[in-house]
Amino acid sequence: MFIATNPTTGEEIHRYPLDDAETLEARLQEAAAGFIRWRKTSFEERAALLKRVAQLMRDDQERLARLMTLEMGKPIVEARGEVQKAAWCAEHYAEQGAGYLAPLELASDAKHSYVQYLPLGTVLGILPWNAPFWLAFRFCAPAIMAGNSCLMKHDPHVPACAEAIAELFTQAGAPWLLQNLRLDKEQTATVIQDDRVRAVSLTGSSGAGSQVAALAARQIKPSVLELGGSDPSLVLADADLDKAAEVLALSRIINAGQSCIAAKRIIVEESVYQPFVERLQARLADLKMGDPAEESTQVGPIARDDLRQALHRQVSNSIQQGARCLLGGELPTGPGYFYPVTLLTQVTPAMQVSCEETFGPIAVVMSASSAAQALAMANDTPYGLAASIWSADVASAEAMARDIEAGQVSINGIVKTDPRLPSGGIKGSGYGRELGPQGILEFVNVQQVWIGPAQAG
Repeated sequence: MFIATNPTTGEEIHRYPLDDAETLEARLQEAAAGFIRWRKTSFEERAALLKRVAQLMRDDQERLARLMTLEMGKPIVEARGEVQKAAWCAEHYAEQGAGYLAPLELASDAKHSYVQYLPLGTVLGILPWNAPFWLAFRFCAPAIMAGNSCLMKHDPHVPACAEAIAELFTQAGAPWLLQNLRLDKEQTATVIQDDRVRAVSLTGSSGAGSQVAALAARQIKPSVLELGGSDPSLVLADADLDKAAEVLALSRIINAGQSCIAAKRIIVEESVYQPFVERLQARLADLKMGDPAEESTQVGPIARDDLRQALHRQVSNSIQQGARCLLGGELPTGPGYFYPVTLLTQVTPAMQVSCEETFGPIAVVMSASSAAQALAMANDTPYGLAASIWSADVASAEAMARDIEAGQVSINGIVKTDPRLPSGGIKGSGYGRELGPQGILEFVNVQQVWIGPAQAG
């Protein structure tokens, strides 16, 4: 049973039954049969479908946004933005997919030789709760534009969001193109192993990624994994401290800090450490926490109470280990799963909030004696998702980016995902890429075509 709880009140709001064996089999058959039809469609037909879906999202923005606010506590202003971003992703691949998948001419001994990009089949997407619409379209839009069909196993805590995403494709006239599956862990493993599923995409924890990757590999199926992160942000001595504090405060508290690419370890050169902390504290202190349905709310609740309790243990243990708490750090009383915006300073690499991923509005500030030490601290993590560098010397920052062990680096700007640019991690943060031209190439058959006769020379 998928049970959704409103994190603002702690009360159950609805529940959905798991798919039975008959329902699951019917959806697998529909996806496989749909792929046979869809793979023969033109890029123009695929683009038209994605644009219809995008327009449906834009037309129904308010209802869709409020589903997120209700089920996982995303502030309503952010939720509306997520709906728009998901629509943008669909439109981007509708407009750029044909170009990304254009055949590539390659010289050889053939009269004519080239590479073409063909769809694989049905792709299974396994998704988390923290960005229900955006992560669904980040997975499905490029796969669909490439000619694949999709099955979506969404998080059990956002069942109404998942149903609404699938319904968009029904309204657009292609209910078989993306179907929602309500599955438990064992059922999900069965689907991964089914011959009709040709590839798997997972966004989630490193533990879940390891299990899915192993299962897919045993079936010799490609997978893309976007996993956790402990993303460093390096504030160097020549940085614009006001701008860095403004952007990093935002990066840390978007979605109440429940984001893989949030700024989780802010590493500051010691010569500007104190003035930066003062600026960051002032910005964090001004943020309004409250009911995510209210327009003025900037920080909503944590999605689940178990996540809130785990977050508080990380904060409490780090304070016991010597971190200094300048804001927050206390578990609130009252209904809902709220956690205050918290600022921890004097954090060292051995402390829990540094060596573990923190999923909440917890700003962690560390001191480095030099840019070189800041870089070493940034790489001292099992993760490698994203990072940012703040410096007036852009050329030096670009050189430093080459030495940062992460799949994405922003210089003097917020780390974000963008349909036009590839996103993904290394090390414990996963492998493969989503978005951009690289993302659409993950789930295609890169087929070489050689046309004779062979040419001399």
